[in-house]
Amino acid sequence: PRSSGGAAGARWGAPPDLCAALTGVLQWLHRAECLFINGMEKVRLVVRFIFNREQFLMFDSDVGHFVGFTPLGEKNAKKWNSDPAIMEFMRAHVDRCRHNYEIAGPFTVERRVPPSMSISLVPPSSSQPGPGRLLCSVMDFYPAAIQVR
Repeated sequence: PRSSGGAAGARWGAPPDLCAALTGVLQWLHRAECLFINGMEKVRLVVRFIFNREQFLMFDSDVGHFVGFTPLGEKNAKKWNSDPAIMEFMRAHVDRCRHNYEIAGPFTVERRVPPSMSISLVPPSSSQPGPGRLLCSVMDFYPAAIQVR
């Protein structure tokens, strides 16, 4: 937290004042994906490191180590792959994926919500003369992959 002293206009929680040369937007993204094939028969962890929309480093549990895609990524991959503590942490992350699947599975993968359905008559109109039509609406169901006939 910032104190109220210092530069004029500074206040608690306020963003720092930036000069014009430092106002560019930079994006850092660290994304971990747990991929489950056939339930938990095969669990794959993919961790992506992205800077300004460019993936520069990735860990894939199927590969078993970090892979760099830019000079910075290659430098970090070399350093992190040679650190036993970091490698053990990443390999243990696959077990965290399994643990999270066991917790979230009943609310996501195994979730089943029956559809609510309504059928209504749409009377003919001046823009669509002829007999009325039946409108069948199916709503509020999960999973979404369902065929309506």
